[in-house]
Amino acid sequence: MADAQIRKQEQRGWVWYDWANSVFPTSVTTVFGSLYLTAVAATAAKADTATNGPDACPAGDKLRNCDVSLFGLQFPAGSLWGYLLSFATVIQVLIVPLMGAIADRTQNKKRMLAIFAFSGSVATALIALVAGANWELGALLFIVGNICYGTSVAIYYSFIPDIATAEERDDLSTKGWAFGYLGGGAALALQLVLVLFGDSIGVDESTAARIAFVTSGVWWALFTLIPLRRLRQHQPAHDPEPGSSALTAGFKELGSTLRGAKAFPLTLAFLGTYLIFTDGISTVANVSAQYGSEELKFEQQVLITTILIVQFVAYIGGVLHGRLARRIGAKRTILVSLGIWVVVIAGAYFVQAGQQLQFYLVAAGIGLVLGGTNALARALFSQMIPAGKEAQYFSVYEVGERATSWLGPLLFGYMAQTTGSYRYAIISLVIFFAVGFVLMLFVPVKRAIEAVGNTVPQSLESKA
Repeated sequence: MADAQIRKQEQRGWVWYDWANSVFPTSVTTVFGSLYLTAVAATAAKADTATNGPDACPAGDKLRNCDVSLFGLQFPAGSLWGYLLSFATVIQVLIVPLMGAIADRTQNKKRMLAIFAFSGSVATALIALVAGANWELGALLFIVGNICYGTSVAIYYSFIPDIATAEERDDLSTKGWAFGYLGGGAALALQLVLVLFGDSIGVDESTAARIAFVTSGVWWALFTLIPLRRLRQHQPAHDPEPGSSALTAGFKELGSTLRGAKAFPLTLAFLGTYLIFTDGISTVANVSAQYGSEELKFEQQVLITTILIVQFVAYIGGVLHGRLARRIGAKRTILVSLGIWVVVIAGAYFVQAGQQLQFYLVAAGIGLVLGGTNALARALFSQMIPAGKEAQYFSVYEVGERATSWLGPLLFGYMAQTTGSYRYAIISLVIFFAVGFVLMLFVPVKRAIEAVGNTVPQSLESKA
């Protein structure tokens, strides 16, 4: 471990990658990607007379019900984004763990972070070239960007044990997560100014979205330069084999890690617990706009304001989680946070249609616990993984989160369809936080850390 001053410099640089990459899930995935690519696909559906017939697709929102085709498969233009997210997740699950294994094997983590961050930023900016009916190019670029985002994040997480002592990790992780929400919110706010007021300077919504893709790519690349300048290589390569390629070595490293993970059942228990409650967190974040629009009948401007409230309050929430963890320990803080999630979801159930203040208060509650819960889980997980395997375990951590992220939306959709009410759908998500709370109670954090040979931080000695 480097001396304290150098370590602090690396930590200050490290948090900037949270600021840099958050523009992708916030601006590209949550806001502009879904709206813009769906609109482009709808235009393609209208033009595809071979599939839909010359008069089958009228103007307006009904365009989204018309089919587009790819490799002989046909599906409604309005379904493109859901299918695209699912496919991109599957590709991530296949690629990210291997890249993590290569990063651990070669210990070229800084170089690999640069490669995937800059490649993802370029792919994001190039989505601006998608126009007319060329939705296939947009889908391909989004998949590339999503792969690069997931891989870079896994490698980024793996730096935590290198640059922070056991006592520092809770604070570092919550600061990074909080800083990420602040960065994502700042970028989105600047982009939405152009969307809301672009007409006054002759910029329509389509052009504003394309500008947002360019600025997102530039934002991601520009702020990545800060951590790349500060971070250093900390470990030597793992037993390099003469004549062996990095890809071959990566497969061997990954196979070894997957076999060895069985020896750490407590680490896997914590990971399973995390995957349950983080699925609830991501589902709430993803369906909040739909709940506000369909059930509470809010206009788009209210929903945009809500997104910004969540982003900026999440910064405060992340900082508060770090401070609370120093007092009562990370595990207890996570339990408190999960309890607050149950209260917030119950509050969302009782929000009356058209009551903006109530909706904003629920959004603030979501923001308060949104970043901090996952940030502390990230820090705790870094304590429970064996030295030298950080990138691989965080790759599994990252893709595990993606691979299970369909459960929450499935429950939400099923409840909405079965009951005919989004209120029952939103309240059903409480189960993820309740189950996560109970399981978290029984995870022996100290024993899990000791089992992998790591030092138990003093903050956990009496508080785990």
